Amino acid sequence: MSSPQRDITLRFLAEPQDVNFGGKVHGGAVMKWIDLAAYACSAGWSSRYCVTVYAGGIRFVSPIHVGNLVEVSAKIIYTGKSSMHIAIEVNACDPKSLNRRLTTHCIVIMVAVDESGQPVQVPTWIPKTDEDKEQHATAIKLMEMRKKIGEEMQIFV
Repeated sequence: MSSPQRDITLRFLAEPQDVNFGGKVHGGAVMKWIDLAAYACSAGWSSRYCVTVYAGGIRFVSPIHVGNLVEVSAKIIYTGKSSMHIAIEVNACDPKSLNRRLTTHCIVIMVAVDESGQPVQVPTWIPKTDEDKEQHATAIKLMEMRKKIGEEMQIFV
């Protein structure tokens, strides 16, 4: 039996239809790519259809230009019963130079579901390296922070 796939990188060229009025790739296109990578990563880990339940901490660090080679890397950093917390990093470069630069990063939480849309259990990810353990601990801290933010946000519901 093969082990689940923990990470994935999607690569493609930024196209003219991805550009905003300022001549750079717009944030909505980047967020779509992030969601696609998170889905591919979570489906690879769980062997199930997965849905996005949270995307947060999205930080746009530098712009992406038309013609840039874009890499969207996704990796599992925490698993719950049915959820998978995925760290996303977006890098871009001129394909002639291959000098990658960070453009965006965030956390996405996906949930594996069955045919009727009900959450189903996913394999447990166990951190092994020091970096994995640090990211796992950070995911737990972020969960606690999101609970507090969620409580505060109830005023808007």
